Amino acid sequence: MCLAIPAKIVDLLPDDGARIELGGVRKEISLALVEGVAVGDYVIVHVGYALTRLDPDEAEKTLALFAELDDEQRQEALAASLANA
Repeated sequence: MCLAIPAKIVDLLPDDGARIELGGVRKEISLALVEGVAVGDYVIVHVGYALTRLDPDEAEKTLALFAELDDEQRQEALAASLANA
């Protein structure tokens, strides 16, 4: 399953390109499917393409939920590993 996730635009590049940052990782994507995007905007990214702009508050809420899920999975993995030790 692939997820479309929010990411912040940190640089605009030639030929409808942009550099995004997500979780400290930077990646180049295409902006060919959206118009009017600026540095600092959040976009929904799927397979290397920005699909739409996203309200900054909504982006932050979504990213916080992803972080919460990640923390829960890490805690469950640690508990399972300790139970099997």
